[in-house]
Amino acid sequence: MIRPAAFLLLFHATFALAAEPLPRIAISSDGKGFAEEGTGKKFIPWGVNYDHDKTGRLIEDYWDKEWAKVEADFREIRELGANVARIHIQVSKFLRSPTEANSESLDRLAKLLELAERERVYVDLTGLGCYHKADVPPWYDALNDDARWDAQAVFWKAVAARCAKSPAIFCYDLMNEPVVSGTQRKPGDWLAGAFAGKHFVQFINLEPAPGGDRPEVARKWIDSLVKAVREVDSKHLITVGMVDWSLDRKGLTSGFVPSKVARNLDFLCTHIYPERGKVNEALETLAGFAAVGKPVVIEETFPLKCSKEELIEFIDRSRASNQAAGWISFYWGETAESMKGSKEISDAIVRDWLETFQKHGKIVAKP
Repeated sequence: MIRPAAFLLLFHATFALAAEPLPRIAISSDGKGFAEEGTGKKFIPWGVNYDHDKTGRLIEDYWDKEWAKVEADFREIRELGANVARIHIQVSKFLRSPTEANSESLDRLAKLLELAERERVYVDLTGLGCYHKADVPPWYDALNDDARWDAQAVFWKAVAARCAKSPAIFCYDLMNEPVVSGTQRKPGDWLAGAFAGKHFVQFINLEPAPGGDRPEVARKWIDSLVKAVREVDSKHLITVGMVDWSLDRKGLTSGFVPSKVARNLDFLCTHIYPERGKVNEALETLAGFAAVGKPVVIEETFPLKCSKEELIEFIDRSRASNQAAGWISFYWGETAESMKGSKEISDAIVRDWLETFQKHGKIVAKP
């Protein structure tokens, strides 16, 4: 039997542990991964993209009227064993004009960070989203290259100013899957094709790169946004979510060649979905990012084109080779338990992966 005095000591010890402030995450002293600031304890990002719910709604579509859902989802994310949630925020919700941020959305973002801190789930904050084309402000699409970059700097300066004091920020991801155009594009033609009704890929320029030097345009764009962030936040990590076809090799390229644009990024992010029977090829692509010498986080991965066993092989081999320092998959507001009994094939795939993700995280994310 626990005596009353012993119970009180246990209660206070437990409460004190729960009340400990969330440590800020920094690059580890060896430059190969991440660590808690102050303690130096190793931190391994093992997270999920919380980019939309099962019906395709973006978080800003429901975080005002359905805040209880957001709270429940963050609890479920934590219970999955994830320590990072990647949140995607849209230009249409955070800018009223090229020079004015939306204070109401900034307030809601601050509330989200308070929730993340309570749940001890760090936030990979990905900005400048234009995922739903119909929501993109006409004034934003009408801007030329320079004016659009200026508006994007306003976006990031306002967001970073509001987030600067929160330890729940893991990183700022300047944009999801940006691309430098090598040819002249039509006015307002900033978005690449849609996937499942969403435009995840954006061009950062309409005018062709001077002299065809696309990586130089990418570097200047990164530097301009990093400068905007650093004016108000000197601490939090900064990265960019790069497509896997960013390497300087034959075929399709984004212009964001890691070795040429990484100077002012704290670490690199790439999005890799291994194909069936091509785990080795996925690892070769990852090696191109790791060769830069900065930590690499696989910011998007899922058994979309391969089996769950092949994805686990890819994760384990990237971990064993020290080519990746973190992995972020997906969660769309539905737990594995809630999808049991569903006859939809997609639900079965997601449910099976979430169960695997939860189990494997106990191995991968253990410091």
